[in-house]
Amino acid sequence: MNSAKHSTSASEAPQGPIAPEWVGIDHVQLAIPNGAEDDARDFYIGVLGLSEVPKPPLLAKRGGAWFEAGDVRLHVGVEESFVAASKAHPALTIENLASFIESSELDATWNNEIAGLTRCHIFDPFGNRIELVQT
Repeated sequence: MNSAKHSTSASEAPQGPIAPEWVGIDHVQLAIPNGAEDDARDFYIGVLGLSEVPKPPLLAKRGGAWFEAGDVRLHVGVEESFVAASKAHPALTIENLASFIESSELDATWNNEIAGLTRCHIFDPFGNRIELVQT
C-alpha cells in the first residue's frame, strides 16, 4: 500500500456537491387498490375534472392511470397491499375552490389554520387525502 501523501492546491481542492436548481413537481402519485382504475377515472375525471393521458406501454402493463389538467399531473398506481394515505397528501391549487366545492358532492373539511390561505381537504374513493388550495 502506498502511503505517500498527495498535496492539492486550492484550485484542485474538492468542491462540495452542486446545489439542485429546483423547477417544480413533475407529478404526484397516489396508490389505489388492484382493479380500481375505473373508480379512479370516475373520481379524477368525473368529479375533479382532470383528463386521462396515456401511460407509456411498458408502464401501462402495471395498471393505474395518469391524469392531468394544465400543470397538474396526478398519477394513480396499483399497490397490492394498498393502504390509503390518510395523512400524507398532495396539495392541488385551484382558482374557484369555494364554488367548485359548493357545486360538487364532495365532503370537504375546510381549514383556516394558515392565515390568508383558503384550503380544504377531501378524500378520493379509496381514502387518500387530497388538499385543495385557493390561489
